[in-house]
Amino acid sequence: MSETPQTDVISRLLDAAEMHVPFDGWSEATFVAAVNDSDVDATVGKALCPRGAVDLAVAYHKRGDSQMVSALTEDALSEMKIREKITFAVRTRLELCPDREIVRRGSTLFALPQHAAAGAQLIWGTADAIWNAIGDTSQDINWYSKRATLSAVYSATVLFWLGDDSDGHTATWAFLDRRIENVMQFEKTKAQFNNSPLGKMMSGPLGALSKLRAPTFPGNMPGHWGQKRG
Repeated sequence: MSETPQTDVISRLLDAAEMHVPFDGWSEATFVAAVNDSDVDATVGKALCPRGAVDLAVAYHKRGDSQMVSALTEDALSEMKIREKITFAVRTRLELCPDREIVRRGSTLFALPQHAAAGAQLIWGTADAIWNAIGDTSQDINWYSKRATLSAVYSATVLFWLGDDSDGHTATWAFLDRRIENVMQFEKTKAQFNNSPLGKMMSGPLGALSKLRAPTFPGNMPGHWGQKRG
């Protein structure tokens, strides 16, 4: 699919910004340098990125998600179990980052109170992109719980990865495996509870929660991409 004129300009700005972010962060200085280096008209750049480098940082994260989804082909995932697919997706997402310092600078930016909500939306968007890419079809409360759980796993793994100096980031992948194992153990415990006498007694109240439906458009949730759910 060819890029639209707008996405082409954003791509040019991002490519130009990459060499500046490790030194200047996602700052106004980086944004100005990206505009100058990419020969994008300053007025056009500001119209597409009204918050300057903040909008560039958002676009950078979303481009990473898009690249990850492209890498999660049916052939790559076909022989994997669910937990293996999730592990592969998270690892792919991180390995596609060209420079860890760019991600570190983004984490610093979105840790600021005024940008924390945007950061949370991006993490949710990554979790949503992963579940959609591996074929999640849940429609009830599980749609929300899966994305909330994966958001927590992904954000914790990113923070660990940023400080990991092990060869090939082997410590990060071991950390990721442990986090996913914790989630799997929780799911096992939840299933045991549901089958227990107390769980059966609670089936009525819990059943009411299960009637929650996933949004028709991911745009109703943070980090949306504007696609309509089938």
